[in-house]
Amino acid sequence: MALANREGQMVPSVTFRTRVHHEWVDVNSDDIFKGRTVVVFSLPGAFTPTCSSTHLPRFNELAPVFFENGVDEIVCMSVNDTFVMNEWARDQESDKVTLIPDGNGDFTDGMGMLVNKEDLGFGMRSWRYSMLVKDGVVEKMFVEPEVPGDPFEVSDADTMLNYINPEAKATKVATIFTKVGCPFCAKAKALLEDNNIAYEEIDVSNSGVTSRTLRAVANAATVPQVFIEGEHIGGSDDLEVFLG
Repeated sequence: MALANREGQMVPSVTFRTRVHHEWVDVNSDDIFKGRTVVVFSLPGAFTPTCSSTHLPRFNELAPVFFENGVDEIVCMSVNDTFVMNEWARDQESDKVTLIPDGNGDFTDGMGMLVNKEDLGFGMRSWRYSMLVKDGVVEKMFVEPEVPGDPFEVSDADTMLNYINPEAKATKVATIFTKVGCPFCAKAKALLEDNNIAYEEIDVSNSGVTSRTLRAVANAATVPQVFIEGEHIGGSDDLEVFLG
């Protein structure tokens, strides 16, 4: 494939056709990169397994840390149309990463990253990579090794963050099981917010995750039940003790 490393070079000048609030909006390379520090990660396709389970979610999760360390915007690039990218953003609840459709592959081709994935029925798509761009110039690229399949070893969010600032600390993330109207749940969420711990909230009800699910996951039937970085903390009082 002879993939190119474009460090020290300008990014391609391309106009992206996007849809915003049901209207066509043209976005060009200068709009994204000129006078700004931007992290870009590019991947083979929206809704594909690695892209949806790991690549995009982790960049979205670490976005506040990137912003604290001088990054103005995080861009996810894929050779997909704007309708697919917008729907994927909604599906992923990706509120901190900007998804850009490189529908014709012009930007990807200009980066030397356009590859043939006809064996998967994809046609021409992007090789997986990430890069740090300052004022339109590529400072650093992490390009996945040229091996068969879809390697995912170096273009991840943690590798990029470590390059930008090896001392940067990723924010902790939590999952909290709650019920509507539960005062102890409100207390637990306030504790997490006060300690700058981002969380996803899972409502326990008969129409979704049930009490039986909660018992299976947390070995408890009461809410809230809090997990931080996969560790089961317990209820609001347990969380208060844990946070000291």
